[in-house]
Amino acid sequence: MKRILTIVLFAGLVVSTALPAGAQTLAVDDPVLKAIWTEALENSQLELLAHQLLDVNGPRLTSSPQDTKAHQWAVATFGSWGVEAKMEQWGTWLGWRRGICHIDMLEPWVKTLDGNLMSWSPGTRGPVTGDLVVIPEVADEASFTRWLGTVRGKFVAISFPEPTGRPDAVWEANAPEPVYEKMREERNAAREAFNANLQRAGYGGRGGSGRLAEALAEAQVAGILTMSWPNLWMVRRTFGASTDQVPSLVLSLEDYTLLYRLAAGGDTPRMRLEADAEFLGDRPAYNTVAIIPGSEKPDEYVLMMGHLDSWDTSTGACDNGTGSLLAMEALRVLKQVYPNPKRTLVVGLWGSEEQGLNGSAAFVEDHPEIAAGLQAAFNQDNGTGRIVRMSASGFLDAGPYLAKWLSLVPEEVSRYVDLTLPGTPSSGGSDHASFIASGLPAFSLGAHGWEYGYTWHTEIDTYDKIVFDEVRNNVVLAASLAYLACEEDDTLPRTQRLLIDPRTGEVRAWPSPRTPNRKGGRDE
Repeated sequence: MKRILTIVLFAGLVVSTALPAGAQTLAVDDPVLKAIWTEALENSQLELLAHQLLDVNGPRLTSSPQDTKAHQWAVATFGSWGVEAKMEQWGTWLGWRRGICHIDMLEPWVKTLDGNLMSWSPGTRGPVTGDLVVIPEVADEASFTRWLGTVRGKFVAISFPEPTGRPDAVWEANAPEPVYEKMREERNAAREAFNANLQRAGYGGRGGSGRLAEALAEAQVAGILTMSWPNLWMVRRTFGASTDQVPSLVLSLEDYTLLYRLAAGGDTPRMRLEADAEFLGDRPAYNTVAIIPGSEKPDEYVLMMGHLDSWDTSTGACDNGTGSLLAMEALRVLKQVYPNPKRTLVVGLWGSEEQGLNGSAAFVEDHPEIAAGLQAAFNQDNGTGRIVRMSASGFLDAGPYLAKWLSLVPEEVSRYVDLTLPGTPSSGGSDHASFIASGLPAFSLGAHGWEYGYTWHTEIDTYDKIVFDEVRNNVVLAASLAYLACEEDDTLPRTQRLLIDPRTGEVRAWPSPRTPNRKGGRDE
């Protein structure tokens, strides 16, 4: 069967793409690769697994009750397949439970508002009513401090009020160019003025919003209103609260800007908030690790991974339910068709990726034996789409092996994959970076976008956004790569490319290992 494989090389670098010795020892019609294809497509468990992980277990905020429940479910599920698995505690994190949240505008007219508590925000202990105010123009920090003395018992809106809820792409597609440019100029000027006012108040720049939230909490406001709009229709981003003293809310653009216009125009809106939330103290933070021991080289490892934690205003379907489901289903398939792997197969479902890759970084620290014997690690963490990108992650001599393995994967899957050689090492963003920083060969399986911005850290990242045929394609690819990496005669080379800063021409350092935060608080 003819193979179509795109290999992208960095300009100015000479990289050999010749296949290593023994490249043809696995034929295209290899029976295990055929069996992977059949099992993954004809006996797929993805829909059932997704329903159980997302709909039944729910959101998986780090160390929340649902997060722990999801790890327990994963261990039980692996066990039902005859795969050894366990929860490994790597630290603790501040536990938090979300309850009901109801936000209403009472005056100048009645409206139930579209919003929710930010993660790790306190609740209200019953309904709280108060006026909404916005930050006035101030001359300096002293005048802002005087204003702080007037806000006790009030709700305060602290985010820039976007002047339009239509995404830029819609403006560009529909408006005459002068109209579009006028909107952009006026919005940029308004944002600059808003930020300059915060700067005069003493709360501009990096970390300013967190310090502002703490100042408002000290002033005993009723609540803090924010908006995090990704320039897309009808969605909002959700992150962690900056204070644990007063409720912090994130609202839709439409409702936030309505309230802001009313307050700024002198028609003070009156609000009522009832929100239930509970801090649970330090709770265990887990990774789930599943293992099929190797039959010939048990001290060498092939790892498939995703992060099990999520934000909690949705069920985290595409970030990173799909990556976790991919790793689980790929291991199930391999257990069926390749039960005695040459090297040890491992699946890692990491905790606290969203707070800084903590679970995966802890795993690298805690398992020097796996680090020493790691053949290859494969990570998927950008949504539901078909895998279309791979990189050798800056490992100079790994590319030919990746190219060989891809050439043996069924063309229906491999034809979509662009392989970049030698690539550059990731210093963050997802869990493969924890391995790369320690010089370990880890590779990101980059998916086609499928409008990933709509689901990334938003309230609509739910089961219905999964495109299961695309994920089934990815199961074939991941399971095939893991099988081929297990069977490879050679040990994957770890030679690191020379990194040159394109702006200065100076040599850049390889990313440094990060120290995991093993005793975390809110969104740290």
